[in-house]
Amino acid sequence: MAEPSSGHTRTAGYEADPAEVRRVLLLYSGGLDTSVMLKWIQDSYGAEVACLTVNLGQPGEDYAAIEDKAKRLGAVECHVVDARERFGRDFLVPAIKANALYGGGYPLFTALGRPLIAELAVERARRSGYDTIAHGCTGKGNDQVRIEATVATLAPELRTIAPVRSWQMGREEELAYAREHGIPVKGGTEVAPYSIDDNLWGRSSEGRWIEDLEHPPEDDVFQLVTRPEEAPDEAEVVTVEFEAGVPVGLNGERRGLVDLLERAAEIGSRHGVGIVDQIEDRIVGLKVRDIYEAPAAAIVLTAHQELERLVGTIHQNQLKPGLDQKWGYLVYAGLWWEPLRADLDAYMDAANAQVTGTIGLKLYKGGVRVVTRSSPNAVYDADLASFAESNELFSQAASPGFIELWSLQSRMAYRIRQRGEEGG
Repeated sequence: MAEPSSGHTRTAGYEADPAEVRRVLLLYSGGLDTSVMLKWIQDSYGAEVACLTVNLGQPGEDYAAIEDKAKRLGAVECHVVDARERFGRDFLVPAIKANALYGGGYPLFTALGRPLIAELAVERARRSGYDTIAHGCTGKGNDQVRIEATVATLAPELRTIAPVRSWQMGREEELAYAREHGIPVKGGTEVAPYSIDDNLWGRSSEGRWIEDLEHPPEDDVFQLVTRPEEAPDEAEVVTVEFEAGVPVGLNGERRGLVDLLERAAEIGSRHGVGIVDQIEDRIVGLKVRDIYEAPAAAIVLTAHQELERLVGTIHQNQLKPGLDQKWGYLVYAGLWWEPLRADLDAYMDAANAQVTGTIGLKLYKGGVRVVTRSSPNAVYDADLASFAESNELFSQAASPGFIELWSLQSRMAYRIRQRGEEGG
């Protein structure tokens, strides 16, 4: 196994020089990678290691057990932070206002969580005097960019280490190391079939057959969302209420954001909603396949986008999707702290000032379809839509003049082109 040396050559200014690592704050999940990492850093660097575990709404986690495990493996302390409210308020609300997706399908739940985790690590490291932040990201993923870019932006004085990029251990070697050092492994010696990441906004799965593009999804990958074939045979209508672009109610009941998203995820999961099988262009140059389960995002983003269209003018509705796409790309690419994203947020807030109302969605065997719309700010008039003969806002008699002027340039250009073709 490779160990760091004092002759280590850094390729970035924020990378730690092994000879200078004294006190390390490890982003700790309690899984195999970070548990092995906790012991490995102590042995390889001779450093004091503390752990930080962040609750972003991962279902089924026992945080007391994670904290106890970290301390048994030699952590001087383990901080567990419940950041669900902060995650919802400061990261998911802006994402909802921006209808944030990457590649047309991925609702960015991991991408949104990483800068918050790294920000919390910076706050803890500064408060407790740690000189280095360690994480478990690999060299082929996007998360290394999101975490290290955040640390380098917010705390240039701190350094980072990423042992998985340097220790040259595969899963079997990690298991052997765990057995040798008495590190408990979830499920005994069984290696988890998939690499999982999840939070309030969704769940991702990578590895095993997923990397084979000719292989259809296997049932065991779906641990959050019911397979659509097994979803209820009767549809369910769900209503989502928004105020200034922020979801505030579900099925006629006002709820706090975290509670609303958790409840929406439960309902969507039952109906098989939110499954995404996507080929994704990573920023590190790879093209990968991911399986996402995002029931809350499928419901809330569909409702928000429809309400936004209802209250926006044609010009707003043509402009905003391009800005949404740019916002989503910056977040996906690990540039949460890029000033352009903050600039775009200012527009998103302004555009969402009128996004108040309620959208009804029909959920059925994996599908989400808008069925009802209501807003006090709707740019919509039922009389106009029904072609009422008399309306002060619209005169059908004015149409011929409008058509003549509207089509003038196109008609002229068409004739000129025709003349040129005939002359040729």
